[in-house]
Amino acid sequence: MPTYVYEALNSAGKPQKGTIEASSSEDAIQRIKGQGYFPTSVREQKIKGAGPKGEDSGKRKKKKKKGDRTVFSIGGVKQKKIVSFTRQLSTLQDAGLPLLRSIQILEQQERPGLLKSILSQVAEDVESGSTLSDAMAKHPKAFDRLYSKMVNAGEIGGVLDLILQRLANFLEKAQRLKQRIKGAMIYPIVVVIIAVLIVTGIMVFVIPKFQDIFNDFEVELPAITVWLINASNWVAGLKGDQHIPGWVIILFTPFIIYLFFKLIRKTGPGRAVTDIIRLKIPVVGALMQKTAVARFTRTLGTLISAGVPILEAIMITRDTSGNYVFEKALTKVHDSIREGETFAAPLRESKVVDSLVVNMIDVGEETGDMDTMLMKIADNYDEEVDVAVQALLSLLEPLMVVVLGGIVGTIVLALFMPLVAMIEGVSS
Repeated sequence: MPTYVYEALNSAGKPQKGTIEASSSEDAIQRIKGQGYFPTSVREQKIKGAGPKGEDSGKRKKKKKKGDRTVFSIGGVKQKKIVSFTRQLSTLQDAGLPLLRSIQILEQQERPGLLKSILSQVAEDVESGSTLSDAMAKHPKAFDRLYSKMVNAGEIGGVLDLILQRLANFLEKAQRLKQRIKGAMIYPIVVVIIAVLIVTGIMVFVIPKFQDIFNDFEVELPAITVWLINASNWVAGLKGDQHIPGWVIILFTPFIIYLFFKLIRKTGPGRAVTDIIRLKIPVVGALMQKTAVARFTRTLGTLISAGVPILEAIMITRDTSGNYVFEKALTKVHDSIREGETFAAPLRESKVVDSLVVNMIDVGEETGDMDTMLMKIADNYDEEVDVAVQALLSLLEPLMVVVLGGIVGTIVLALFMPLVAMIEGVSS
């Protein structure tokens, strides 16, 4: 009868290792559960030297070659794929499948790419004796620190399926919030890009023809027309001392600003300054603050409800908050709790959140329902983010109409004033 090596969690959530004889892996799982353990890994014990000569070494070589497969990728795995994987893994674990078998099934159905390669390596690490959280922590492009820590809490507590379900819900809500903001910004960005292209086309192709007409009739041009013609010559690159056409500068300036912004944020002081400035921008700053509050409260509430220790949960939340101001505030909260003080006091002193948030957290501390209060705050701020996005769009639409109308009106006025003078000259 084959011998199986297993890893399991006892009723207290502590890891256990051992061997058991069974006719199959399913029989081994049932026997382990009969001993009061929750199996996390079950694999057949290989006998050294078994099979034809060279067969075992050939399998090891093949297995090693499989594990060495890596896929070059810029960036990480898409959040949508991680959500789908998490939801499916939770379902398989709830159905009672062994963890290793569940990962292998999901790896087999995944299309070739970065996630498939990562799942293959995670499965091999789990098969070799690593915990799932440790195996996932080696691949931050797919599973960040928040993800691996919640999985670790689920392994320790023996409720991995429940934790994965909560994690999937958390990721879905975070992704939905991000998509709402991105979707709201698409319309104004597209309008601005099209407007810039149209104005640039007028500057390059239309205004030079009017300039030739004005030169032929030798009309005295108003100051606004002279300015417009000079701007057109700069955009088209018609000035004698100009080496780079203006349209090239207009085209590449947004990319240069974006790269410059990214380089500044690579430094500590630059990141701090830019985060503080972004929160001070009218309307946009309020939206970013509400988004940050919704993100950090949902992250912290999910970690605490998963059983992650409060100090570690705060540090994970701080590292994933994405804003220097909130990182600094959460660091003060961490130090306060470590010294035996409250959560709410340093958060109130930092003044990065509204008093309502502080009061709700204070009540959560007193009643022992901190995670519930944090999730309620997150839900409330998700709704406020929707309202803020709609308010921003309501402000941007008339603002864009006024700006575009002013640009078009200036061009029309600058071109038609000399034409009126020409008509009057011909009439006289």
